[in-house]
Amino acid sequence: MGRIRTLLGEIKSSELGITYSHEHLYCTPYYWVEKNQEDLLLDNYEHSLQECMDLKKTGVKSVVDATAVDYGRDVNVVANIAKETGLHIIGTAGFNKNFLWSAKIPDKLYSVIPSKYETFLAWIEDSSIESLRDFVISEVEEGMEGTSYLAGQIKFGTGYNCISSLEIKTIHAIVQAHKIIHAPIHSHTEFGTMALEQIEILQSEGIDLSAVCFGHMDRNPDPYYHQKVANTGAYLSFDGIGKIKYAPESTRISNILDLCRKGFEKQIVISGDTARKSYYKSYKEGLGLSYIWDKWVPRFKDEAQQAGFDAEYLIKCFFIDNPARCFSFKE
Repeated sequence: MGRIRTLLGEIKSSELGITYSHEHLYCTPYYWVEKNQEDLLLDNYEHSLQECMDLKKTGVKSVVDATAVDYGRDVNVVANIAKETGLHIIGTAGFNKNFLWSAKIPDKLYSVIPSKYETFLAWIEDSSIESLRDFVISEVEEGMEGTSYLAGQIKFGTGYNCISSLEIKTIHAIVQAHKIIHAPIHSHTEFGTMALEQIEILQSEGIDLSAVCFGHMDRNPDPYYHQKVANTGAYLSFDGIGKIKYAPESTRISNILDLCRKGFEKQIVISGDTARKSYYKSYKEGLGLSYIWDKWVPRFKDEAQQAGFDAEYLIKCFFIDNPARCFSFKE
């Protein structure tokens, strides 16, 4: 297939194995630090490491860490987790959604972001699209935050039921970067909204949508909407597994099987977006990263078989074959 860029180097797509498509392993989001939202701070190395050790024991081989520069990532820490566990971890360049950008830029980032800017908002507002593009490219080609660890995907995000002018700016920066370095693109959709509007922008730029993965599709459990996204050839990430407060698992599984009936099983990836202490077993005795493979997959297989599907084939698509294509650089 293609080449996958992990924090510890490039691997063949066939080496990726069972993959979670969207997680956060260790991060202290600056916006949530300022708001004193303790639950959103994954800030204990031993806890994060233990969670990943337990995940590796299930047979999961790879994790996409979707933490961008504006969400409090610590590249060195996550790279150390990769080294100690043997997991293939894919890092993320690019940007998140607009409201997070009011946070102050920490001193450690002034080696890569001009020190004249106090907030991410000021930096993005004042920078040209070309400057932001070059920043993204540097994170993929040279290293993230002054390290030698390279990002393996590039990201943009939009807010709930709206796309701000600055978010449009970052979309264009990601598009321009993709045209040069051919990295896979990840889209954050707040509550699963605005994917179709994002698609209009991407199509106007001539982007092949098979290079794009739209996150949080299960936050908007609308089969018609999902089909419209899938019709473009893009990937759909169902990454809220275990979050019953948003929807029961029956709804997610029904949405996924509906797409499979329509022939889109090769465009689905699965994960948990496990970004709170209370979601982690090692932090607060939550469900943990292993829940998806240990508990959700058996349930999905049962429901898929009852519905007349080849359940083993679908799981192989969602966790092995589809990620191997989705996270490959496009030649």
